[in-house]
Amino acid sequence: MMYRLRLEGRWRIGLSLALGVLLQLLPLPAALAALRPPFAILMVLFWALMAPRLAGIGSGFAVGLALDVYRGSVLGQHALAASILAYVIGRQHLLLRTKPLFEQALLVGAALLGYEALIWLIEGWLGQIRGDWTRWLGALVGAIVWPLLARLPTGRLPERT
Repeated sequence: MMYRLRLEGRWRIGLSLALGVLLQLLPLPAALAALRPPFAILMVLFWALMAPRLAGIGSGFAVGLALDVYRGSVLGQHALAASILAYVIGRQHLLLRTKPLFEQALLVGAALLGYEALIWLIEGWLGQIRGDWTRWLGALVGAIVWPLLARLPTGRLPERT
């Protein structure tokens, strides 16, 4: 019984992470693309917060690797940033889950800004800085979207023992 629940939880997590990556990859006009929240990273944050033992650093690495392949960036750049983000959020998940949604949105916004700052630093070290000031807008929009995402039903997800 417990194995079946764990397997169902992993499928649900995997499908939602894949959906987040697909939403990230959808082509949008240039004006709207700057306002797109980082759906894939938001899903990593969501699952690192709700089920850190089932979806933590590994899921952040996998999603980041998918973003690396899609964007044609240095392999491991987004994977490193997403893994660090999943580790920090997973480490503090008990504290963050008890906060009101407004405070969670502020903390998620700060985490997304930290993610973008890590990507910016890695690109700077490599001498390949892309984008302009609009790269930071996605983090702010992600903070605005977080209260809607945080209310998604998670169902019954067992913790790994």
